[in-house]
Amino acid sequence: MKYRMYVDEVGNSDLASSENPLHRFLSLTGVILDLNYVSCILHPQMEKLKSDYFDSHPDNPVIFHRKELLNAKRPFKTLRDSEIRSKFDTDLLSFLNSWEYTVISVCLDKKSHKDTYQIWRYDPYHYCLALLLERFTFFLEQKETKGDVMAESRGGKEDMRLKKSFYRLWNEGTEYMNPERFHVVFTSKQLKVKPKANNISGLQLADLIAHPSRNEILAENHLLDRPLPPFGKKIIEILQRKYYQHGGRIFGKKFI
Repeated sequence: MKYRMYVDEVGNSDLASSENPLHRFLSLTGVILDLNYVSCILHPQMEKLKSDYFDSHPDNPVIFHRKELLNAKRPFKTLRDSEIRSKFDTDLLSFLNSWEYTVISVCLDKKSHKDTYQIWRYDPYHYCLALLLERFTFFLEQKETKGDVMAESRGGKEDMRLKKSFYRLWNEGTEYMNPERFHVVFTSKQLKVKPKANNISGLQLADLIAHPSRNEILAENHLLDRPLPPFGKKIIEILQRKYYQHGGRIFGKKFI
């Protein structure tokens, strides 16, 4: 059994933008899946959901994007019909509940980070990724198995930044975890970076839950400037059963 953690990013790592309320927070959400489960269950069921509602075809697959789904933009125009929207939402929530996956979300307040560390500070993305990898390592050690990590491609320079950050952690470890522990459980020292357009189910699943998970963390810390939306609340309720837990404690949520 091999696991893969699919990573989605909400926000950006630019500290200069941290004073802007719209860009104050950066979050990374990792969705951990058994690769056999992906091929046998997750991918076929996700593709059937797409074909049932959006006429997706193997030669031209529909790719789930949270924003486009929310706003019923192409290719999701059928969701402008309230009856179809209601049925789709019900089916999507049912799958999000039944699919077997584990979630780890890390959210950083960049403004607080910048204000606290005036002279030396972590790169925000590297900081969040370090915490994500530590918890993924705990998960793999607990399962006595191995895994790797895949992130969504964001373009040439951004992809290189992600890969360099991952390799640095694999090579040097973190403040709390030596690199040898990464070497034991990770099957590759390279971060896999793929575009969501490749129709990668794990990345699409991460995209669907990353924003609700981030909002939950902000709401818990009284930093969300608006009420949680009703559909987002339903996803958050499901996530309570999906966050990584150990010894009765939730380790799948971290606010920095």
